[in-house]
Amino acid sequence: MIALGWLVAMFVAAPLLVVIPISFSDAVSLEFPPPSWGLRYYQAYFADPRWTQPTINSLIIATAVAALTMVLVTPAAFALVRHRFGGKGAVNLLLMLPMVVPHIVIAIGYYAFLSDIGLLQSFPGVILAHTALSVPVAFLVLTASLKGFDRTLERAALSLGAAPWQAFLHVTVPVLWPGFAAAALFAFVQSFDETVVAIFVSGATTETLPRRMFDSIRMQADPVIAVVSTLLFGVVALLALAAMLRRRAGG
Repeated sequence: MIALGWLVAMFVAAPLLVVIPISFSDAVSLEFPPPSWGLRYYQAYFADPRWTQPTINSLIIATAVAALTMVLVTPAAFALVRHRFGGKGAVNLLLMLPMVVPHIVIAIGYYAFLSDIGLLQSFPGVILAHTALSVPVAFLVLTASLKGFDRTLERAALSLGAAPWQAFLHVTVPVLWPGFAAAALFAFVQSFDETVVAIFVSGATTETLPRRMFDSIRMQADPVIAVVSTLLFGVVALLALAAMLRRRAGG
């Protein structure tokens, strides 16, 4: 089983063995192995607004999506986990629909809807569309955390004179903060990585990084795309390493 696990890990990581060296290449196009080495494409990425602005746009949109998703998902998760009401199954199904419907169908629908209300190719329009896609993932993560929460902690706080909102802020949130953080992180990543809907609803001033990468590889195979991929992998690796070190220090 261990050997099988290593084989799966190597298969998943294999593309990185190609992408990372290409990012340090001096070739005029995507070429592996690189004929020479350099940092020209890293300089091109950081100096070119056509790449840096979509990166900033994606960070802004993903942050807003994570915040809006948590505002919507938190009361929905508490209601569906802790209460019984008519139509509960229908509400749960409605929240899960964006995971079932193909993104191309959602993209066409949002293109028409946002165009009608004047939000096409705008930041609010992209944020709303991405939030709809992020809600199911964040909802699943948060409901899983809620189902494992011991409600006797809240009851104890209430019996000692705490108001419901005080019990929530001082008992529920501190205990469930890993679930809240994970749900927000999944919403952020879902938005930051989304391409299909962004192609339909974003514009020149709201272009996201995945859309820019798609256009780059489709039009001219710009080697800068390897730089972007390497930087994204580096950020993920650093976050994973930081989490491991923090867990080890806590242990």
